Amino acid sequence: MPYRVRRGNDTVHTDVAVSTVLSELELGEAFTFDQLTAASERRRRRPIRIVEIEGLGKEAGLCAAVLLHEQIDLVVHQPTDSVLHRQQFVLHEIAHLLLGHLEAQDDDEPDFLLPDIPAATRRRLLRRQDPDSPHEIAAESLADRFAAGIRRAARHDDRFVEIFG
Repeated sequence: MPYRVRRGNDTVHTDVAVSTVLSELELGEAFTFDQLTAASERRRRRPIRIVEIEGLGKEAGLCAAVLLHEQIDLVVHQPTDSVLHRQQFVLHEIAHLLLGHLEAQDDDEPDFLLPDIPAATRRRLLRRQDPDSPHEIAAESLADRFAAGIRRAARHDDRFVEIFG
């Protein structure tokens, strides 16, 4: 079920959508990236594949994007030496998927510029120029919450190994 971010008196209300997605994933306070991916796949009823693409961000400044296919969600991202940076790229795109941002239907716009790219993907790529848009704010908020849960799981695992070897 898509979650729409609403504007009311120029205030972006993202907390409800973000909290709802987190609750529905039933991951608890600490989880691994693999657990998050598995829960996301179950919720969307399709696999998510993550692919690094050399040169993705060179010309357009694009860090990552989601491409929807009939049978799979494909998250592509630019290479980076930072594991945390790469993780944030991917978590942000997974957040867009779970918040339903790619399912928005506005098929009125012309497709002559990028006819081979699905309409929802075109809209989203063009909308990326505004990092203050409600969808970008919500996706970044959810990605940050995902990252916090993954960090909590990593700290817990480190303590377990320290104590119990």
